[in-house]
Amino acid sequence: MEKTKHFRELVVWQKAHQLVLDIYRLTKIFLKEELFGLTSQLRRSAVSVPANVAEGYRKRTIPDKSKFLNIAQGSLDETHYYLILAQDLGYGSTEILQVNLEEVARLLTAYYNAVEARR
Repeated sequence: MEKTKHFRELVVWQKAHQLVLDIYRLTKIFLKEELFGLTSQLRRSAVSVPANVAEGYRKRTIPDKSKFLNIAQGSLDETHYYLILAQDLGYGSTEILQVNLEEVARLLTAYYNAVEARR
């Protein structure tokens, strides 16, 4: 299935990585009191998405690949909630990030489905 030589070639990883960079930029403006709260949680969940895509990339079995992609999906949903919370708390506009997140979700689902179709 993989015609790529490195996880960095995967569009889903590229888009997820860009989302992480954008989230780091957003969280720089959060209140200092959120450093160990929302800032940390949002960054952690966002970083988990491309990290799990990367980790799953080299797994040799389909169940292993699927497991890491499913973890990435869960982290993406967690990130989505934190973006909603940040918006509702007035910490910054997250609408564009949420749109970008939805694109990552679509790509991640397509990748997951392609892996699962090989079972």
